[in-house]
Amino acid sequence: MHYFCNNVATSFFRNKMRKLIVSVFFLLFSLFSGAGTIVLEGKYQNKNLYVQNGFAGSGVGFCTYEVKINGQVTTDEINSSAFEIDFTQFQIKPGTEVKVEIKHKDDCTPKVLNPEALKPKATFEPLSITVNDQGTISWSVKGEQGALPFVVEQYRWNKWINVGEVMGEGTADKHDYKFQVSPHSGINRFRVKQIGFAGTVKYTKEITLNSNSPVLTFAPSKDGKEIGLSGDSMYEIYDAYGNIVKKGFGKEIDVAVFSKGLYYLCFDNQVVDFKKK
Repeated sequence: MHYFCNNVATSFFRNKMRKLIVSVFFLLFSLFSGAGTIVLEGKYQNKNLYVQNGFAGSGVGFCTYEVKINGQVTTDEINSSAFEIDFTQFQIKPGTEVKVEIKHKDDCTPKVLNPEALKPKATFEPLSITVNDQGTISWSVKGEQGALPFVVEQYRWNKWINVGEVMGEGTADKHDYKFQVSPHSGINRFRVKQIGFAGTVKYTKEITLNSNSPVLTFAPSKDGKEIGLSGDSMYEIYDAYGNIVKKGFGKEIDVAVFSKGLYYLCFDNQVVDFKKK
């Protein structure tokens, strides 16, 4: 009888433990399986993130329960209605790629008030910019805090136009860049710019090149289907209402599909008009 009772007691205890383990498992699962994670990625721009936290939906505790920067748990004081994610605790240098994970309970969602803080801005400091007789533009900068393209612009036809791009390195060290342009006849004007988040723009100084290239001429073909230039050139064609209808580079321009009417041809450093018959 004693043996039988011991077996019954042992079996009862094991069943209770199994049920307890299962209950704890499902409790933990219910607490964390539905939990969410807000992920922000970018480059550190020397600014911290600010989070509006609030209480959990249950009313017990705050919404956020963990914050990581590049896989490391931060020491930020997250048990409050608002907190700051401080990057300096990990000695992160400006321009460094970062991944921020904000883990929160499933019945609430914290709000990052300034997510744009990780977006690259035009922060470069121009050191020098030159152009040689062959049309090679060289410039040196420092202080980049995110990879953004450098846009090379040339002043043509009474406006600045984009003639090429070079991707920036995105770090604060000194970097040297080059780009080959196609000068037009006469005085050429160039500059380089970056466009950052929210449209912030930064420019280098303007440089000039006096080109000895011959002044180009143009002539429509007899059948009116083509326009010939005396040399290769960037060109744009606008209709009488100022809408651009064709652009490219070369010395033979196909206008066969154009409707009859007045057009404006921009080429070399000139703007001329022609009629399509």
